[in-house]
Amino acid sequence: MIIKVCGMRDPENIRAVSELDIQWLGMIFWEKSSRNVSKKPSYLPTKQKRVGVFVDATIEEVMGKVQEYTLDIIQLHGKESPAYIQTLRPLCGDRVAAIIKALNIATKEDLEQTKPYMDVVDYFLFDTKAKMVGGNGTKFDWSVLTEYKGTTPFILSGGIGPDDADKVKAFHHPQLAGIDLNSRFETAPAHKDVNALRDFLSSLAPLNPLNP
Repeated sequence: MIIKVCGMRDPENIRAVSELDIQWLGMIFWEKSSRNVSKKPSYLPTKQKRVGVFVDATIEEVMGKVQEYTLDIIQLHGKESPAYIQTLRPLCGDRVAAIIKALNIATKEDLEQTKPYMDVVDYFLFDTKAKMVGGNGTKFDWSVLTEYKGTTPFILSGGIGPDDADKVKAFHHPQLAGIDLNSRFETAPAHKDVNALRDFLSSLAPLNPLNP
């Protein structure tokens, strides 16, 4: 299972988190987010894949961040269309390993959103439908994902916290690729509680995280 810690910004906090057994580390490039990265941190990990999160950014803006931050993965968390992604992908060349499309989920009907993107993205990220884009700290009903019959793997997101290890271990789906950890592990926006993350990951250890 891929473990993604998102919403990172502080260089020393990034350094501490990157020493944990995680595979992806995410930075948010959206000015309306309290976790927005406006300045390149003085430390960025080399062990983990770097994920850049964008919300309705222009393709030029995305490519600029890909180059500046040496991003490995692009996560699109806005209303980006399949055509947008099809334009973006060839510009990335070999620099970007994967493109993720985040979708907001509340009911099984929301899974219909996946269909236009099925052969366009490498992963979906299923987040909680809310007024704010991500980082809301609330869960949706994971049982609705039993209705997801697609072949594109997904990252489970939305309000996963320190007390949810057993719930994560009990959740099974053939396309579950990993989980996204953010606001419920924070002491302040963009600053993660390293001890809480370490304890949580220790509880998940039997899942044997992958290193894709």
